[in-house]
Amino acid sequence: MSRALPTDRGDAGFTIIEVLVALAIVAVSIVAIGSLMAGNARGVRSLERHVGLMQAARTLMAVGIPPRAQLRPGTLTGQLEGHSWTIDVTPLGGGWTVDSADTPWTPELVRMRVKSAAGAVSDIRTVRLVPRPSE
Repeated sequence: MSRALPTDRGDAGFTIIEVLVALAIVAVSIVAIGSLMAGNARGVRSLERHVGLMQAARTLMAVGIPPRAQLRPGTLTGQLEGHSWTIDVTPLGGGWTVDSADTPWTPELVRMRVKSAAGAVSDIRTVRLVPRPSE
C-alpha cells in the first residue's frame, strides 16, 4: 500500500507564481487608490481657495462698493481677508449722453477685481445707476 504524500495532491496550496500575481494585483490597487486620494486632496485645496476668493468677492460687493450717492468714477484699491482688490468705476458706454433727457441717474460700469495671494483672480462687472452730477 502506497500512501500519497500531501505535496503530491493538486490542492495542496498556492504556487509561488500565484502568490506573486496576487501581490502584484494588490500593489497596483494600492497605488491606484493612493493616486485617487492625492488627486482628491488637491481638488479639495483648490476648491477651498476658490470658495475663499468668492467669499471675499461677495463681502466686497456688499461693503466695499460705496453707496450710489457716493459712487464716483475712479479707482479704489485695498486688502480684504488676504485678498487684494480693485474697483474701477467708469461711465457706461464710453461717456455717451442723451442731451434731451432729463433723468437724475446715469449708468456707471463697476468692475471689481479680487486677487488671492495664490494668484487666482475673480473679475466681476456690474452696472450701477448713480445720481447725475449737477452741472
